[in-house]
Amino acid sequence: MVCTLPNNFKGLFNDLDTNSNKLGSTTPERCKYLVKLLQGIASINFEYNGNSAIDAFGDAYEYLMAMYASGAGKSGGEYFTPQEVSALLARIAIGDKKSIDNAYDPACGSAGLLLQIAKILGYKNVGHFFGQEKNITTYNLSRINMFLHGVEPDRFDFAHGDTLINPALPPKDPNKEYEAIVSNPPYSVKWAGDSNLELLDDERFKAAGVLAPKSKGDMAFIMHCLHWLAPHGKAAIVCFPGIMYRGGAEQKIRKYLIDNDRIEAVIQLPDNLFFGTSIATCIMVLSKGKCNNRRNKTLFIDASKYFVKSTNSNKLSDANITDIYELFKNGSNVEHIAKLVEKIKIVEQDYNLSASTYVEAEDTREKVDIAALNAEIAGIVANVDKLRSSIDSIVAEIEGGNTDVN
Repeated sequence: MVCTLPNNFKGLFNDLDTNSNKLGSTTPERCKYLVKLLQGIASINFEYNGNSAIDAFGDAYEYLMAMYASGAGKSGGEYFTPQEVSALLARIAIGDKKSIDNAYDPACGSAGLLLQIAKILGYKNVGHFFGQEKNITTYNLSRINMFLHGVEPDRFDFAHGDTLINPALPPKDPNKEYEAIVSNPPYSVKWAGDSNLELLDDERFKAAGVLAPKSKGDMAFIMHCLHWLAPHGKAAIVCFPGIMYRGGAEQKIRKYLIDNDRIEAVIQLPDNLFFGTSIATCIMVLSKGKCNNRRNKTLFIDASKYFVKSTNSNKLSDANITDIYELFKNGSNVEHIAKLVEKIKIVEQDYNLSASTYVEAEDTREKVDIAALNAEIAGIVANVDKLRSSIDSIVAEIEGGNTDVN
């Protein structure tokens, strides 16, 4: 009998080097170490039904990933998004839905964003998970992460490859669109751009009439996500702030997105949230079917103050996540925090999408009452004049007394 492994198992441990000197200097030492490791894993209770609040092994894996990303600096941040940021993106993408047909991440890293959707809705309430990852090691980690969190192999399809150049379509239905898209794509990644003439006719990019710059592929990911977004779905994407205001091709793509009413919100995040960078990033929320009161409008939220300090970094607390989501959900104007802006106003700003352009920052400087200050100064001057007069009188008396003595 020949056993055929599902695609999600193929090559899963290709990166595992059992001959590494880190396991021991001799073959017996390495074998002894590996046996001990396997025995330790075998002693763990893996029972998990996907609905339990206790997912010891999966959570331990997430914890180790976070610790590695923290220690690895910039390289660690390439594939791991802090869980609280993942939770915010997931909440925005699914809204108040109780279940969804599918979820997708075009730069899935270790699959943490997709798993956050599963945690919020319940693992059985997400029909299927899709993702793609360029880095082979991270691609393997993403599949391991899904297994460790109890997601069955036939409920997720992850592909290895360059999403922008060779996108992997859902194998069961190449025309399928995604109901919830979450992503933290690499910032300012280099890509082929207009050096690849075939991309000019790519259905994902040609609608905007221009390709993202070769040195900055951020907008290419935005257009890719929009193309695969279902009419009733939402995409929540972490963005480098520069794409919100730079000119050239990026401005033309912003123009396309705004003119076609595809951007539902731009949310400014606090700085120092991510591993390897202290830059204050933002979230762009894409939609193909806005509700009536948001059509031809974009919501701008300044959430830069919504964080708690944690050692050398900032974090989003559960309360912060809830508050930011409620601001997005309500879509109301909140002084110094949120503003729903009509398209014509954005056009007047040359399609600048920085939240600070539309949300007026609160003036925290001390307010001075000029009239009261002038009155106080006048009183001080009067007292000084009186004091000087008194001093002059005393000096005159002293000088007069000295003359009489002589």
